[in-house]
Parts: sequence; C-alpha cells; structure tokens
Amino acid sequence: MKIDLTDTTASKINKALVQGRREIGSPTVGMVLTLVIVTDEENAYDAIKAAADASREHPSRTLVVIKRHARSPRDRHEARLDAEVRVGSDAGAGETVLLRLRGELTERADSVVLPLLLPDAPVVVWWPVDAPPVPAKDPLGALAQRRITDAYAVESPLRELATRAVGYTPGDTDLSWTRLTPWRSMLAAALDQARAEVISAVVESEAENPSTELLARWFADKLKVPVEMVVTDGPVITAVRLRTTEGEIHIDRPEGPVARLAIPGQPSRVLALKVRTTAELIAEELRRLDPDEIYAAALQASVMAPTPAEAVEVTKAVE
Repeated sequence: MKIDLTDTTASKINKALVQGRREIGSPTVGMVLTLVIVTDEENAYDAIKAAADASREHPSRTLVVIKRHARSPRDRHEARLDAEVRVGSDAGAGETVLLRLRGELTERADSVVLPLLLPDAPVVVWWPVDAPPVPAKDPLGALAQRRITDAYAVESPLRELATRAVGYTPGDTDLSWTRLTPWRSMLAAALDQARAEVISAVVESEAENPSTELLARWFADKLKVPVEMVVTDGPVITAVRLRTTEGEIHIDRPEGPVARLAIPGQPSRVLALKVRTTAELIAEELRRLDPDEIYAAALQASVMAPTPAEAVEVTKAVE
C-alpha cells in the first residue's frame, strides 16, 4: 500500500502511517529499529530495495531522506516536504517513508526525521554514496547509535577511507569492512589449523579497492607483518596469501562464487565465497549496534611495506 503526501508535515506522515497500518492490519510492535537512508534520487531505488530485503531479517521503519537541489534562487528559500508512505508488501517486513526535501528544509533534515523515529528503538543511519566527513557530527548521524558509510561507492575510495580514519567515532562502520567478513573468518580458521608463524602477507585485488586496504591494515594490526598489495583484473579481492614458517596459506577466488583454500600439510579444499549483495551487507551490520573495535583498529593501522627482496619474492610467487 502506498500513500502520497504533497507539501506535508511530519505530523501528517505519522497519521498516514497509522492509517496504512490499520487498513492492512499490521502492528508496529514487530519493528526493532529505525533505519535512516540519506541518498539522492539516482541511488534511492537500489538503497530502498536493499533495505526492504534486509528488513525480512530486521523488521524496521525505513526513512529515506532525499534532498532535492534548488532549480532557482527562489527555490532555495522555499521549504517543502513531499512524502510517500509505504506499508505492507510495498515495504518489505516493515514500513518505508520517502522524504523529499526542498529548499531550506534540506539543511534541517533532522527536524523532519526526529518525530518519525520509532520510540525507544535504536537508530541506524546509512549513506549509500556520499557521506559527511565526520558522520557522528552530522545532524542525522548524531541521532544514531550506528552510522554506515561505503567507501567503495565513491569516486576516490582510498581518499574516502582516509577521511573515515580521521573522522572515526565509535559506532561508525563502512560496508568495505563488512565485505571482508567471509575472508577474515576463513583466514582466522586457517591460521588456527596451521599453527605457524606468519612472516608476510599478500593481497591481490582490483585497483583502488578499499576492502583490500582494510584487509592489509587488519593484517598489519593483528599479525604485525609486512603486507604486499598486488593489482589484478578483479573482480574485487581475488586472492590472499600468508607466508608462514611452515609454508604458504592461500585463498584463491579468481572469479565466481567459490574459492580454493590451501594450508601447508593439508589437501586443498573448495569453499563458498561469493560476492555478497548490498542487502546482505546491511543485514549483517544491523545485527550489532555496539562499536566495532576491530574495524576501528584496522581503519587506523598503518601498513608496513615489504623490503625490496621480499617484494621480488612475492612477485615471483604470484607469477
């Protein structure tokens, strides 16, 4: 069910939500959080779809804040709010409100969002593309327990990652880190089995991939070893190699949803390692609302480059 509201207010939107729930017989007690998505028209469709899919695991009220640019000087001073309320099958397992802000209202989006938050429920803010330099100091970010950004979605991912490191506040996270969860789980399990000292690491991936940088920083923080980053055709991360005193542990995923894991002294095995959808990434992030201290440590770690001799050895091994 969809209800369109033109030149409206937060009070009228709340009334439309109550009306929609009554008509479809849907209560609010099952919703566990409010997800605020801050985006533009171009990226709104994909973000809403991902949120709707994730809501099947985390029923939520999704508020989509779309700031529209003024077309004339007069428009800049004319505050206006249009809304579209979605409940039932049109909103996944929760309810969705699209908030289109114009004029001066774009600078006071928090005043529109605040009355629409679920009472006594956590708030998560997600910027699918362009996020503020310090999300916690943004008026909308200040309302949230968790703030989600995505360095992979911007024009200069590594520069964006540097900005995230400088402006980090507990509660921040980035989908570039979330994409690493299967890799980190497999590598940690492999190291538990190998029981060998790691000497150096190699990460192979497409160029300018922020997940690669974060994985290298995680190695630097946890293993205290030099890390070599090798550029491949991708997609995304294609291989990780850990040189140990007992031999090389490596995971290869050149393409497709499966990877091959090799551990010294054991037969190689095939593992599922697909590139996950945005909905799956958001669903993972909504499972925890406490600060991610491991992400914070990796984000602010420095990668130690291998010596020239180690770099040559790594290059020969890759070739």
